[in-house]
Amino acid sequence: MITPMKVSLLYTLLTLACGSLCAGDAVSLFDGQTLNGWTGADGAAPGAGWVIEGGVLHLNGTPGGNLLSEKEYTDFDLEWEWKVEDGGNNGIKYWVAKIGSKEWLGIEYQMIDDEKHPDGKRGGSHTTASIYDIKEPAADKPLNPPGQWNSSRVVVQAGKIQHWLNGQLVCEADTTSDDWKARIAASKFKSKVGFAPGKGRLMLTDHHDKVWIRSIKIKEL
Repeated sequence: MITPMKVSLLYTLLTLACGSLCAGDAVSLFDGQTLNGWTGADGAAPGAGWVIEGGVLHLNGTPGGNLLSEKEYTDFDLEWEWKVEDGGNNGIKYWVAKIGSKEWLGIEYQMIDDEKHPDGKRGGSHTTASIYDIKEPAADKPLNPPGQWNSSRVVVQAGKIQHWLNGQLVCEADTTSDDWKARIAASKFKSKVGFAPGKGRLMLTDHHDKVWIRSIKIKEL
């Protein structure tokens, strides 16, 4: 016999389950064995420079090309672990869209040797965890040196962006604000009509240096 108490309990359990599902569960974007879910630009095959070693995705310094997620994302919570070589440079982009006939552009979470790479030595919005060429990260960010693993996170919701590094919020911006518009106007993207449209693909970039990436997972918000 189904009593009112049982109905109430069932309703509570279903509500909790629905709340979890509606919020979205984190899913892996890299299975440690294949590049399923990723493609080269315009559907091309990933370049030979991208190799998988011991469950880690490694760009070995030879041409690999940029990798694009097959899926587009709007609001999300993205996490991954990474390290670069001494003097190395890389980045993960989001809200990536094709601008014009050739360029795939998006907002970039910079991953770089701040001390030795020429771009990193420029400081500010060219250093690790910056919103690249748009906004600088906190000066006290907890960055591990080249060759050591870092944990990064990007949270995007309702136009607001957060960049995290090793558990600390180090950079944030509101893409609906006048401040954001001013920063774009002062950046390398000022002439790129359609840049950061509020939705797009993810990109693992090839900046011609060695990088290691693992544990990539995303939760849609």
